[in-house]
Amino acid sequence: MQGFERMDRRPADAEALAGHLVPAGSMFAFLAAHRAEVFPDAEYADLFAPPGVGRPSLPATRMAAIMTLQALHDYSDRETAEAVRFDVRWMVAIGAAVGEPGFDPSSLVYWRRRIAASKRPHRVNDAVKTVVEQTGILRGRRRAVDSTILADAVATQDTVTQLVSAVRRVAREVPGAAEQVAAVCTGHDYSVPGKPKIDWDDPAARDALVSALVNDANAVVAAFAGAELDEPAASALALLALVAGQDVEPAEGSDGTDGRWRIKQGVAEDRVVSAVDPDARHTRKSPEARRDGYRAHLAACPETGIITDEKLTRASGQDNSDPAVAEEFLAAGAGTPDTAPGGGTDSADDSERPGGAGEPDDSRPAGGSLTWYGDSAYGTGDLRDAIERAGHQAVIKPKPLQAPVKGGLTAGDFTVSEQAGTVTCPAGHTVKLSRTRIATFGVLCRDCPLRARCTTSKTGRKLVLHRRDDLLRAARADWAADPGLRQDYMTHRPNVERAVAQVATWRGRRLKLRYRGVTRNHAWLKRRTAALNLRNLIGKGLARRDGAWVLAT
Repeated sequence: MQGFERMDRRPADAEALAGHLVPAGSMFAFLAAHRAEVFPDAEYADLFAPPGVGRPSLPATRMAAIMTLQALHDYSDRETAEAVRFDVRWMVAIGAAVGEPGFDPSSLVYWRRRIAASKRPHRVNDAVKTVVEQTGILRGRRRAVDSTILADAVATQDTVTQLVSAVRRVAREVPGAAEQVAAVCTGHDYSVPGKPKIDWDDPAARDALVSALVNDANAVVAAFAGAELDEPAASALALLALVAGQDVEPAEGSDGTDGRWRIKQGVAEDRVVSAVDPDARHTRKSPEARRDGYRAHLAACPETGIITDEKLTRASGQDNSDPAVAEEFLAAGAGTPDTAPGGGTDSADDSERPGGAGEPDDSRPAGGSLTWYGDSAYGTGDLRDAIERAGHQAVIKPKPLQAPVKGGLTAGDFTVSEQAGTVTCPAGHTVKLSRTRIATFGVLCRDCPLRARCTTSKTGRKLVLHRRDDLLRAARADWAADPGLRQDYMTHRPNVERAVAQVATWRGRRLKLRYRGVTRNHAWLKRRTAALNLRNLIGKGLARRDGAWVLAT
């Protein structure tokens, strides 16, 4: 059943003994005074059996405060349990007494799992969002989006290590697989962890090992083809099949049926980097910066630094790209006006507050119009179209156009008539757009005097236009012609990078995720942004007045 904090003060109460040592305006001092109001017990009652059934749990208000502090300080479960036991600031923040035995670190695992399995798996974040809404701090009409790569909690594995690890996992999780592995697998003794012992300097020995491991994996997968398995067993088998195919190709002179394989050149798209954490992915933030892990996406208010939405995804894949997740943020907040102090909304007349290019209207018009800022990674036609359909504005740096010939003609040099459905090249040749929006110039390029600047293809220039090419062209034209737009971008878009830095770093070091899988790491990101938002509000004078949250400054 649910446990509750004691209302009476004990003789060794940390706040009574040392509360004056905790800096006023700190997260510790705020939680000492208001943890029960930010995280009320009633919000956690659904996690427990009815009163009188079972033994009392740790107090919910105390554990919510602990999880918030843990996310803010990037502590492990053991470090958190030690801080609760030995750090006076933590004792004051959670209302503990000096000398309390604290709790076992596994209690934090228990609480995370119980909350994750509930109907409201992000209730710590939801509680802080309620505080944000009541303060009315988000009266500004700007949102900036960005993302960063966070390193995963496991080591990146090479192909051999992944194959051995995946076979061992199948042997553990699939009923009857251990016996099957022992019967059909001859390339390695999978009861022994680690890499096989061979002469790794011998290319022939490496190729022979890869062939043996891939054949073993294929034999295990074939042995359980069509078997009815539960979700963990099916996932283990699917992972083995994926690992056995993503990094290998038939050996030279092989057609793939004689059992001879070799390591594939290059990196497979959407490659699994570890059999221990199948959700971790390989990506690149730039051609030089290779990273393995997950991608954390953020939307923030540039004026206040408040993070308004967040999502953690795999590091690669079209559905996990920056513009795809930004569309989700857009849909989540579309048409919802921000709340003003007291829970109301502003209703100023648009005509009273002029707005123009480079000056988004902050008057909170009906419908909740927003101005969205993003770098060129967000400059896709799909995202611009979604922003326009939602009634918002886009201040997004256009994607640079690439020319087939260095210094030559880009798609921007071609004239498109959407009404006529035609495309005209710089030389004056006009062709029709196909149903799939492809303009093929073909033989028109044969004797064209601009060919050397336009294309290197023997079949002539071909343009593939996005369905909202009109938005992309208009964005490029506005960006080139309107210095106010560029100034507005430079004023507000970079501010989101501060929020990204706060999420991704702590005390000068880059954070490394502590959990495996998208779900658990996404839950961590929710707690992390909640803690940062609460700290931000405290710095702005967050206070409780007449039963509501307000900002004193």
